[in-house]
Amino acid sequence: MTRSEPNPTPPRAAADLAAAAGLRPVLRSPLDAGAPPGGAPLPVWDLSDLYASAEDPRLAADLDRAEADGKAFATRLAGKLAGLSGEALAAAIAEYERIEEVLGRAMSYGQLVFAGDAQDPANGRFYQTLQERVTAISSHLLFFTLELNRLEDAELERKLAGSPALARWRPWLRDLRVFRPHQLSDELEKLLHEKEVTGRSAWNRLFDETIAGMTVKVAKGTEIEEVTVSAALNKLSDRDRAVREAAAQGVSEAFGSRIRLFSLITNTLAKDKEILDTWRRYPRPGSARNRANMVEDEVVDALVTAVRASYPRLSHRYYAMKAKWLGLDKLQHWDRNAPLPEEQDRSIPWPEAVRTVLDSYRAFSPELAAIGGRFFEQPWIDAALRPGKASGAFAHPTVPSAHPYLLVNYHGKTRDVMTLAHELGHGVHQVLAGEQGYLLSGTPLTLAETASVFGEMLTFRGLLDAETDPKRRRLMLASKVEDMLNTVVRQIAFYRFETLLHDERRKGELSAEQIAALWMQVQRESLGPAFDFTEDYGTYWAYIPHFVHSPFYVYAYAFGDCLVNALYGVYRDGKVPDFEGKYLELLKAGGTLRHKELLAPFGLDATDPQFWQRGLDVIAGFIDELEKAA
Repeated sequence: MTRSEPNPTPPRAAADLAAAAGLRPVLRSPLDAGAPPGGAPLPVWDLSDLYASAEDPRLAADLDRAEADGKAFATRLAGKLAGLSGEALAAAIAEYERIEEVLGRAMSYGQLVFAGDAQDPANGRFYQTLQERVTAISSHLLFFTLELNRLEDAELERKLAGSPALARWRPWLRDLRVFRPHQLSDELEKLLHEKEVTGRSAWNRLFDETIAGMTVKVAKGTEIEEVTVSAALNKLSDRDRAVREAAAQGVSEAFGSRIRLFSLITNTLAKDKEILDTWRRYPRPGSARNRANMVEDEVVDALVTAVRASYPRLSHRYYAMKAKWLGLDKLQHWDRNAPLPEEQDRSIPWPEAVRTVLDSYRAFSPELAAIGGRFFEQPWIDAALRPGKASGAFAHPTVPSAHPYLLVNYHGKTRDVMTLAHELGHGVHQVLAGEQGYLLSGTPLTLAETASVFGEMLTFRGLLDAETDPKRRRLMLASKVEDMLNTVVRQIAFYRFETLLHDERRKGELSAEQIAALWMQVQRESLGPAFDFTEDYGTYWAYIPHFVHSPFYVYAYAFGDCLVNALYGVYRDGKVPDFEGKYLELLKAGGTLRHKELLAPFGLDATDPQFWQRGLDVIAGFIDELEKAA
C-alpha cells in the first residue's frame, strides 16, 4: 500500500499491513526487555535499502523530482488521453508507474519507521509530514486514472487491440475499471484525496499512537507488572490460568478506561465510510472492499454462510472437547488460547524457528526456500520485542525496486513459529510478484493470503509427518486446529461484527455498550456454549487494528485458509502434474490474473458452492481425528 488507498483505484499492494505503523531499532524501556528466547539476540531490520534516515538527501531529492515529474505529467496529458494512440497511452502508463513507485518507496519508509516506534513523537511527525507531501504530489497524478475510466469500453478496446505495449497493462486497466461505476467528479475525487490526511488517515494514526503508548497492568502475586499490549495479549496463552485471568483483566481495564476514545474512532470511521459509500453508490458496507479484492459479493456471502453454518461442527465441538481436557465445566475467554495440559511449555530459540520454517519450505520447493532464506541472510526482518513497536505481524512489500520487510513480535511460542512461516510466505510471494512491476504486482487481499497460509501448512505438515509419538501428534493437531479456528471462525465472526456495526451505525451513533453487545453476540454465536463470557470481554473489539485500518479486510484470512486447504489437498493427492511449477506461476502472476484463472490449473473454482465446504472439511477432519485420539 503506497499511501492511503486512493479511490477509485484499488489498493496496489496486498499484505498484512493493517497493523503497520513504523519502526526504530532501539530498546528504550525495561518493558518487554527480558532476554529473548534462547538467549540469542532477535533480528532488527535495517531500512537503509529504502533510505538512510528521515534526513537522507535522497528522500528529499526523490520527492522533489516526483513533484516536478507529476506536474509535467499532468500538464502534458490531462484532458488528452482519448486522443492518444495505444503506444502513446502505454508509454504514459509506464511513466505513471515510475512516478508512483518513487512515492511508494518514500511512503513505505515512513510507514515502517512509524511501525517500529509509534511512541516517538518525531516518528509520528515524520510519518504525517511525509504523508501530506506524498498526498499533495499524487494529486497531480489523480486525473490519470479518472480520465482513463471515462474512456468508453469500445474506445479502449480499439487502443488495446492495436498496441502490444498497451496490452501488457490490460490487467491493471481491467481492475481499475471495476471502480468506474463508483467514480465521482474530478473535483470531488481531488478533494477527497487531499483531505485523506486529515480524515481517515488521521484517525488511523490516533489509534496507532494510542495503542503504542498504552501499558497494561497485570497482577503478579502482590505486585503489579506493567507490560505492553502485545505482551499482555501473549500472556493469554500462558500455562497458568491465574496468569491468563490477570492478563485478561488487565487488558479489559486498559481498553475499558479508554473505551470512549475507541468508540469515537470507530463511530467516526464508520460514518465516514457510510458517507463515501453513499456517494459512490456501493450497495452495502463491504462492497468497496470486495471490489478492491476483485471478488464478487456473492462469493464472499457463500464463504460467510458456509463458515457460520459450520460453527457447531468446528468451533463449538472443539471447544467443548478443550473444556474437558482442561477440567473445566465452562471456558472463560482467557481460556480460548490456553495450552493443553500435556503441552510442553518450552521456549523455541529463534535459530530453531528459522531452521524449522526454511526446512519445511525446502521440502516443497528449493526455490521458495532460497528466496525465503534471503530474509534471514539480510536484515529484512524485525522480530525484537520493544515498547512502541507495532503489535502483531505483517509483511510490507515496499516497492519492486527494493524488497519486502517483515515485522513479527517473537516470544518463542509455537504460534510465533507459525506466524513467522505465515509472514515469510507473504514475503516470498511479494518477491516473486515483484517481477510484474509496481502496478501489476499488487495481489488482491483474498489471494495475498494464499502463500502465507500455504507456508504455514507446509511448516505444520512437515512437523506433523515427522512426529511418531501419538501424544505429541495429538497436541500438534490441537494446536493447528486452534490456529485454523482463529483464522477461519474468528475472522468470519469479526467480519460479522463489522457488518452488524456498520449497519447499526447508519441508524445513529453507537454507544460503547451497544458496540459491546454486538461483539458479545458474534462471540457467543461463533465460539459456542462451551464459553461463559464475562461482561468485561465486551471491550476486546477495541484492540483489533483491522477494524480501523482496513474495514472488512478480515474475511480474506478465512478465504485464504479455506482456499489453501483445498489447494493443499490437491497437492497431497498428487494428481496435478508439476504442482510446484504451477504454484510458483500462481505467485509470480501477482495481480495479473483473477482467482478463477489462478485456480483453474489446479481444478478448483471458488465460485462453486462446494469449494468452501471442501476447505472446511479439512478442519472438521482434524477435529474428527482429535476425537478419536481422545
